[in-house]
Amino acid sequence: MELKTTPFTDIHIELGAKMASFAGYNMPIQYEGINPEHMNVIDNVGVFDVSHMGAVMVSGPKALEFLQAITSNDVSKLEVGKAQYTYMPNGKGGIVDDFIMYLLEGGRYMCAVNAANIEKDFNWMKQHQYEGVILENDSERVSILAVQGPKAKATIQKCVDVNLDDIAYYHYTLGKFAGLDCIISNTGYTGAGGFELYFKDLKNARLVWDTLFEAGKEFGIKPTGLGARDTLRLEMGFCLYGNDIDDTTNPLEAGLGWITKFVEGKEKMTDRDLLLKTKEEGIKNRLVGFELKEKGIPRHEYEIVDADGNIIGRVTSGAPAPSLDSKGIGLGYVKSEYKDPGSEIFIRIRKKDIPAEVIKLPFRK
Repeated sequence: MELKTTPFTDIHIELGAKMASFAGYNMPIQYEGINPEHMNVIDNVGVFDVSHMGAVMVSGPKALEFLQAITSNDVSKLEVGKAQYTYMPNGKGGIVDDFIMYLLEGGRYMCAVNAANIEKDFNWMKQHQYEGVILENDSERVSILAVQGPKAKATIQKCVDVNLDDIAYYHYTLGKFAGLDCIISNTGYTGAGGFELYFKDLKNARLVWDTLFEAGKEFGIKPTGLGARDTLRLEMGFCLYGNDIDDTTNPLEAGLGWITKFVEGKEKMTDRDLLLKTKEEGIKNRLVGFELKEKGIPRHEYEIVDADGNIIGRVTSGAPAPSLDSKGIGLGYVKSEYKDPGSEIFIRIRKKDIPAEVIKLPFRK
């Protein structure tokens, strides 16, 4: 099957990026290397093409009522100019997807969903759709650049017609970037600060790219691949769908209780009773962060054991941490009695149990 492209794909190839298939798209995994790209985002500014992400639009007179029922967070708290992190429960105690939702002008909601879940999410919404709810899959028409790092704001400010200091965290505004209409969102997946730029029906990707990189030249701007995006999010302890959360994951075990609202107006929320029961009976497993005390790399699905070798959980994400001298770090589910920072656990790597310590997230302070 032929891979999909983004408006920036030709630019990545020209720059010599290592390309690979990701969620059906031909995406840049790295340019000069994951570690230098990772550190440049922490110190300066890096640019990620995340145009493979999805954009599902929800509108109509019953849009709010519909979203209150199919998502976990309290959608009534959203207002134009704000963004909200949320997830869709799957009716079986698991998660369809996690995403950021925006309320746009005219009562239209934009759900910025994970690339691998676009079709799945849209079908799930259609299954629950009723009169008064309009659904549109705009994913193919929306392009997104994530500009991240401590110098991202100074870089973007040279390209836009709005004051970025006026956009608080998890807020957005509409503006012009290089003269093109753009949603400028103070969000990101790196923990290094920055903005995400949403363009619709982008015809001149090279203008956008060149304008951005000219503006960021004095700040050490670099193109950055999805490899560094993964290590950056892992150092912050951010969940990745398909690794740390999925259709089988209890969201309360995943630490998503803070976006699971049992408030007035959400009486029809999917899995409400099941999640309330989990809360009342006590959470049996917890997603934790851990650091290895010896050399090694924890990988997805490696077993987590106690001092006696009994299996107490599994690794969901792991990698050498570039900003921690390549120390092995990871996320994983363990029995609740091992959830507290300082708890001793062991990661089974090639039949050897490597000692590790549960730590308070994030890894990168």
